[in-house]
Amino acid sequence: MNETVRPVAVVTGASSGIGAATARRLAAEGFDVVCAARRGDRISALAAEIHGRAVRCDVTSSEDVAALAAEVGERCDLLVNNAGGAFGADPVSSADLEKWRAMYEVNVIGVVAVTKALLPALVASEGQIVVMGSTAGQVSYEGGGGYAAAKFGVRAVVDTLRLELWDQPVRVCEIAPGMVKSEGFALTRFEGDQAKADAVYAGVAEPLTSEDIADCVAWVATRPSHVNIDRMIVRPRAQAANHKVHRVFGEAR
Repeated sequence: MNETVRPVAVVTGASSGIGAATARRLAAEGFDVVCAARRGDRISALAAEIHGRAVRCDVTSSEDVAALAAEVGERCDLLVNNAGGAFGADPVSSADLEKWRAMYEVNVIGVVAVTKALLPALVASEGQIVVMGSTAGQVSYEGGGGYAAAKFGVRAVVDTLRLELWDQPVRVCEIAPGMVKSEGFALTRFEGDQAKADAVYAGVAEPLTSEDIADCVAWVATRPSHVNIDRMIVRPRAQAANHKVHRVFGEAR
């Protein structure tokens, strides 16, 4: 008796945080998950845990992206473009241009490169593309110019791609999270400064978790094939807007 062939999902940035949580959740949903990230040791351990596949891949490297496409092969039912990141929080007047370039490369060019490489397999499989955006791609904020510019670029790529694939059997969705307390995001942004990273979430009782966003990805990915969720914006209840967050300090009296 032949085993049922599992649908194939590719998750970039799968070594930690939202990417790792998404890989675990999709495996639980029955996907054969290809875990792609720069940190080979981490994705190897994750792939072994979820009975998936590990591919070391820096999405800014054309050679790595080509190797990822070769490993995936002719079938890709779901691509989760999750690799990204924020580097620094400087005002535009004192912007570190190398960090801005790095953010654009990983958040925008990386998404385009991986999508382009896997698009033939996605079309052949009548698949779906999910791109991890951000509420920073909806509304700008002080100190977020470089990251917001990159995530606004992600939003433009998603919307353009959906228009260009209008006659193809491929769905395109952007998930735009607000405040997520995920492994390493704030710490990376503030170059390892734990105090600054902790301050982002200070007083917020329940920021979103990586598992919350993985749940969103799984829901989007398991809608009927004729249903496309164009964009999902998700925040913790405490965050009414990027700049308006309910914080409680000290014990209530």
